[in-house]
Amino acid sequence: MDWKIELVAIPVTDVDRAKAFYVDQIGFHADHDYQVTDTLRFVQLTPSGSACSIVMGTGITEMAPGSQKGVQVVVADVEAARRELIAHGVQASEVDVQPWGSFVTFSDPDGNTWALQQLPPRP
Repeated sequence: MDWKIELVAIPVTDVDRAKAFYVDQIGFHADHDYQVTDTLRFVQLTPSGSACSIVMGTGITEMAPGSQKGVQVVVADVEAARRELIAHGVQASEVDVQPWGSFVTFSDPDGNTWALQQLPPRP
């Protein structure tokens, strides 16, 4: 049986600000933005090439804004991804090279943290 992670909740304080950050600065695709009821807004965004999306909005999660820590995304070239983030006004860490990959970290406006990983060459 396949188990596929397809949606990760990102808790935010300002949905429009967060959506703009992820779409305009990070480059995620805006899949859905529905005001379902007065208390439920569903915003789904997907990174380019990913089978997994993120969801944010109102009435989505009980997690405190900024409490989602360490969501990790694999990229082909972490240095190029870092340059792209910085070019779009995102504060990104220096590249951290480890035996299991090279990493760059950044935070969204609420303090949710992300790690970009470039996998090491396989033997």
